[in-house]
Amino acid sequence: MEKLLGRINELANKKKVQGLTSEEQEEQDNLRQEYLKIFKNNFKNQLENTKIQTPDGKLHPLKYSGAK
Repeated sequence: MEKLLGRINELANKKKVQGLTSEEQEEQDNLRQEYLKIFKNNFKNQLENTKIQTPDGKLHPLKYSGAK
């Protein structure tokens, strides 16, 4: 994940300074899509493992609608 973010940031900085070639722009778009996919899966897993504690002390799983 850090390597992925490093390359995304490297391309973003290059875009600001001198612009990107069409190949680099395509790579940047693909890397961003891959990052979002990983981020969403990690967040979904976190939500699936989250529990709510009611005032009576009972734990209830967080309901996840699975919206995409």
